Amino acid sequence: MKTFALAAALGLLAGAASADPIEGLWQTQPDEGAFAYVQIGPCGDAYCGTITRSFKGTSEYQSPNIGKQIVIGMAPQGGGDYKGKVLRPADGKIYNGKASVNGDRMNLAGCVAGGLICKNQTWARIQ
Repeated sequence: MKTFALAAALGLLAGAASADPIEGLWQTQPDEGAFAYVQIGPCGDAYCGTITRSFKGTSEYQSPNIGKQIVIGMAPQGGGDYKGKVLRPADGKIYNGKASVNGDRMNLAGCVAGGLICKNQTWARIQ
């Protein structure tokens, strides 16, 4: 029985160690005075992120954006890079998106005009 428990524990650790770099809880960069926590996880063959909490300044508030998916179908491109779509809650528009993860930082961009014009944010990993 101890052998089975040890094997199960090692299996769980291996699964956690092989999580994709984009998976986790991220804090957005402030946009128009507000920021959010976004939980990113698998959705099909890609990754999606949903707003779980929102803040204005240092105070948490009940934004109507809680529960909205703002990272949509980010497909791995290799080397910590991803392509998909992003929703900007401030204007309600969905943009072509790209992300690059390096350690506990993610550079996320929403782009128009075939990627010629992009607005970038740097997000910080919380978990």
